[in-house]
Amino acid sequence: MELITAHYIIEAVGWLAVLLKVATLSMHSMIRLRMLAMVSSVCFIIYSGVLQIWPLLAIEITLLSINAFHLYQFIALRRLVTDLTDDSKPDFSAAMTYGQKSVIKAGDVIFKKGDPVDSLYYLAEGRVEVEDQHVYVDAGKIFGEMAFFNSNAARSATVRCLEDAIVYELNEKRFTRLQYEDPEFAMAVMRLVTRRLVANAAHPQEAHSE
Repeated sequence: MELITAHYIIEAVGWLAVLLKVATLSMHSMIRLRMLAMVSSVCFIIYSGVLQIWPLLAIEITLLSINAFHLYQFIALRRLVTDLTDDSKPDFSAAMTYGQKSVIKAGDVIFKKGDPVDSLYYLAEGRVEVEDQHVYVDAGKIFGEMAFFNSNAARSATVRCLEDAIVYELNEKRFTRLQYEDPEFAMAVMRLVTRRLVANAAHPQEAHSE
């Protein structure tokens, strides 16, 4: 009798795992979807472990690990968005990991007005000027990023070094990769772009996008 009861319990766990797996298809929230998928995997692990269905056990252990990792990423990103305030200082230093380093002398031009858009830049050291717009960029900031969001795909200003500078260049491919791999960097860029778009709309004569 006990064996029969245990058999029915394990079978019920298996069916519960199936129902939970199907239920994930109706989830609109990625966090809830991952959580439900993890519970389903736990049920499948119990079911396949007791019945010694090793391929299913291996698959579900793998899926549990993957979903746990993605759940952590989603929660971390949501916490990051929640914690960010308008007064928080953006951190673009991750660009040094992915960008191509260049040492540029004072007076040299980084790009000219009308040049095709191919990169954005992180200024690690030095100071640059956006000519004709009286805009200055100090170390720790990025410039040239607005052009990635501009359908004209051409530089709207010339940028020249006022001091010897160390610059990290991110082409579009590296920029896109960095956004996916470092959510904090992506949020910092989006906040900066949003602020500049709002400022440009409010004061078009003082617009300073590159």
